[in-house]
Amino acid sequence: MNQYIAPLAGGLLLGLSAIWLLISVGRVAGISGIVWGSITGPDRNWRWLFLAGLLLGGTVTHMVIGQSIPAPSSAPLWLLAMSGMLVGIGTRMGGGCTSGHGVCGLGRRSPRSLVATLTFMAFGVITVFVLKLINGVSS
Repeated sequence: MNQYIAPLAGGLLLGLSAIWLLISVGRVAGISGIVWGSITGPDRNWRWLFLAGLLLGGTVTHMVIGQSIPAPSSAPLWLLAMSGMLVGIGTRMGGGCTSGHGVCGLGRRSPRSLVATLTFMAFGVITVFVLKLINGVSS
């Protein structure tokens, strides 16, 4: 498969699903908000169905395109839990995650989402750069 087809198809499907959720449920497809609402919100049913669809969609896609499901991380469980906690704290402090700000917020021309998305991306680039320096990995 061409190296550009999968990202283009994935981006198209993400955009269409965000539009579909907004039209059908009237909600923005911000994953951190959906997860939080599935635990604390009054309207949990659609959120659980959405999250189940994420898991099922990823699994089916791997099977259809002939890839095996990735092996679990070999990182220590405490490190994975700490990483998840930091992401959770960051998304609560930032008022959303990459899907909410990057996909939906930018589409709505939200200045707050622009700042959040630029911050996510900048720190992602910095993190990769620093990790490559520490680990001596070259691209």
